[in-house]
Amino acid sequence: MSEGHQRENLKRANHALDAVNFFLADVRDGLGPYLAIYLLTEQHWDESGIGMVMSIAGIATIVAQTPAGALVDATRAKRLVMVSAALAVTAASLLLPVFQSFWPVAISQGIAHAAGAIFSPAIAALSLGIVGHRAFTGRIGRNETFNHAGNAFAASIAGIAAYAFGPQAVFYLLGAMSMASLASVWAIPEKAINHDVARGLHDTEQGYQNPDRDEPSGLAILFTCRPLLIFAVCVMLFHLSNAAMLPLVGQKLALQDKNLGTSLMSACIVAAQIVMMPMAMLVGARADRWGHKRFFLAALLILPLRGALYTLSDSQEWLVGVQLLDGVGAGIFGAIFPVIVADLMRNTGRFNIAQGAIITAQGIGAALSTTLAGLVVGTAGYSAAFVTLGAVAAVGALVCAFALAETGGSASRGGQTAPPACAPTPERALGTVE
Repeated sequence: MSEGHQRENLKRANHALDAVNFFLADVRDGLGPYLAIYLLTEQHWDESGIGMVMSIAGIATIVAQTPAGALVDATRAKRLVMVSAALAVTAASLLLPVFQSFWPVAISQGIAHAAGAIFSPAIAALSLGIVGHRAFTGRIGRNETFNHAGNAFAASIAGIAAYAFGPQAVFYLLGAMSMASLASVWAIPEKAINHDVARGLHDTEQGYQNPDRDEPSGLAILFTCRPLLIFAVCVMLFHLSNAAMLPLVGQKLALQDKNLGTSLMSACIVAAQIVMMPMAMLVGARADRWGHKRFFLAALLILPLRGALYTLSDSQEWLVGVQLLDGVGAGIFGAIFPVIVADLMRNTGRFNIAQGAIITAQGIGAALSTTLAGLVVGTAGYSAAFVTLGAVAAVGALVCAFALAETGGSASRGGQTAPPACAPTPERALGTVE
């Protein structure tokens, strides 16, 4: 392929990735926080039943996530896998109004979340395979910017439509965004994807590559890479704290005004997504220079503050305003997460299964979060639940500050990017490096 054709394919691939991230924003999580409001206001479920359904959906994600990452590593049909997952999520969500009892709802949402497990590793893999390691941080920042823009757009439309036509309007919006996401995935030129680089092999940058290594590392690296395990603990604690906060806010808003519940939830989402866009851009532009760990620690420290502020007032304006802090924490986390995993997994060939394993830890935290929050709300009220969730994040911040090493950024090595902690460098192969 000529250099001109390569540049054209790269340009097309980058624009297509922008569209994929924009339109999949509303598809990748299915109904997301709208599920709790729909079950509370339309199906008249109690908080404990809602928490159980969301926990079952989270467990389905946990079971599917690591195999999903392994599939993305192994397959060269990444676009087909993403299209199939989008169709499964959409079908399971659109069938929800047909179901009235607990188990059909739980099973449908379990299917939707299991299928949705493919999106995060697949998008990161396509990004790495298209732009390479050197441009990866900037590409992930761009991914997250378009993802948050898509979420803000979808939430705005959902809020207006729900106010005019009722909460069921979110189902039709999900279907429309799904069709657009399918077209965007197929618009990525297959020839623009380097599938070896997409799984973390053949990195030739920074001078620590092993050019003789053409095969992936063994799966044992998932259990022997200490920085990866520490990062998994931090990610689990982040989501144990974060996952239940927005649904709890949505429930409080819905209980105050049933007719405005979905629209106010949309306002919360839009407010956060607007803040997430500049946060993602900041990570993409500055993380390699300032240090990846610093950004991740900042994301953790936002959560205790957010949990405490939620307890100060029940007014709709205050709750929506505090939700802006979600945009800071989640915006940083979404952009820095795949960058840290890519740092750790350079030249191992296990980038996507490592993503899957870390997102499994994330899913464990998220599933336990909704159950924990539901139990605390039932016994001590909403304020106690917010304080409890904030305390969990504080523990995560301590682990990050004192146990997690810097994985990249000029702050780590006097202007030089830190070498990957788990990479099979020639020195490690000879046993000269611990």
